[in-house]
Amino acid sequence: RVRRLIRNLLFFILQKIFREEMSAVAVIYTTLIIKGKKTFDQVPERIQAQVREILADLDVPELAE
Repeated sequence: RVRRLIRNLLFFILQKIFREEMSAVAVIYTTLIIKGKKTFDQVPERIQAQVREILADLDVPELAE
């Protein structure tokens, strides 16, 4: 499951880089949350919405709770 999430995350990052919609910091925090290094509560408030959106796009919205 983790491998699939990482693959999806990389694909998502590439999509967002080309569209330039998502901040790099939000992607980094999302990666750290998926790896279990950070929790959603540790995400700075100003990028929580972006991180929540990325987690939902990766089919793991429960990590934003």
